[in-house]
Amino acid sequence: MHPRVMIVGTVPYNTKSTSRAFDAYFHYWEKENLAQIFSNTKKPCKGHCKTLFQITDYRVLQCWLRKKIDTGVIFHYDDLDTEWKDSDLELGDSKVEAAYKLGRKHTPLTHLLRGVLWKKHFWCTERLNKWLDAFKPECVFLAFSDDYFIPQIAMYVAKRYNVPIVSCIGDDYYFNVEKTLSPVYHLYKSTYKKLIDKILTWPGSAIYISDKIRDKYNSEFELGGETVYLTSTVRRKQFSAINCECPVITYFGNIRMGRNNSLNDIGYALGKINPQYMLEVYSNEKDEQIYQVFKDNPNVKYMGSVPYTQVQKRMSQSDITVIVEGFEEKDINLSRYSLSTKAADALASGSSILTYGSMESGIIEYMQTTGASMVCTERNRLIECIKILMADQKLQKQYYEQAIVMTKKNHNLEASCTISEQVILGAINKMKCKNDMRKK
Repeated sequence: MHPRVMIVGTVPYNTKSTSRAFDAYFHYWEKENLAQIFSNTKKPCKGHCKTLFQITDYRVLQCWLRKKIDTGVIFHYDDLDTEWKDSDLELGDSKVEAAYKLGRKHTPLTHLLRGVLWKKHFWCTERLNKWLDAFKPECVFLAFSDDYFIPQIAMYVAKRYNVPIVSCIGDDYYFNVEKTLSPVYHLYKSTYKKLIDKILTWPGSAIYISDKIRDKYNSEFELGGETVYLTSTVRRKQFSAINCECPVITYFGNIRMGRNNSLNDIGYALGKINPQYMLEVYSNEKDEQIYQVFKDNPNVKYMGSVPYTQVQKRMSQSDITVIVEGFEEKDINLSRYSLSTKAADALASGSSILTYGSMESGIIEYMQTTGASMVCTERNRLIECIKILMADQKLQKQYYEQAIVMTKKNHNLEASCTISEQVILGAINKMKCKNDMRKK
């Protein structure tokens, strides 16, 4: 049996978001030994946890307004749907919708406002404590966030039960500092870093999404954490050469951080090669300002959100699947250490892979090292790179075979889960030894 782990993160496991990365850590964990506190407004679906505790901005705000409402809602595995339904529990009121739309922008001001909103006495309720006591966590697993309240809740649980925190670090929220004179930004950044200092100096360890971010945080905080590469459930198709007459070219995932502009570049390049070529873009993005950049591009079709089962199916039908990052400095700073589920899915799919973006971005650099993808880092070479990929069947086969090698080496579910378990057990044992020493 595995130890009892309390996950604290914004989004619970679901196949429609980056939280499906949890499968690389907890696939073999017993459900009764996993629980999660989360703040997303949607009802969770069946995942790795036996029970979940939801606290949202809306209910915290109601407490601010002196409404008699419990900020916490408890969910149990048996009562959940198998798929994450694309409907928010609390939306419908125009004022609430406007508030959530503002909150999604992730500006320093919204972070500070949410920090004021999430006062401890609003979320730290008797109901939460009873739920925690019934579970009795032996470790806290913190899915890193750029807000205050998720790390604050993780710190509260760790202190209450004197247990370690294993931080799951995939984005560089701590070291990444923008060049700005904004006092609001610097107030947010300084207070956020003070909070994270407390988290990372508390006994525990870390799990990283890539070696690049592991080396940076381990050297600064001496966490002794390990890289756990994300895995994929996409089934590899048999090799087939790209259909140059009518190729299926797809992108799946987030289109923010300049990725929409890079996808647009690919669309225009495809149009110059053949006006009939089309890039299909699948994303959960609902902000029209983000996806309207495709409006005037005849070679990009925005498909919106589809269930992960359809993602898997369409990826297996793809001749080329695309990985992109933005080129602007602000986008590079955010993606410098990122290595999302897109890499694991693309390598597992059996499709030819086109990677486009700055070499300073983590996933672009990683795909270059795999030797399993056509990688383009300059807009003026994009047409040339696409033409080479489509015309050279020998190269396509080489990439296909190398993708198999890299999937087995880095994106192996059993290996990833084993490393995760070792990190968590190591943190728990180290904490127990420290506690035993104090007693003596």
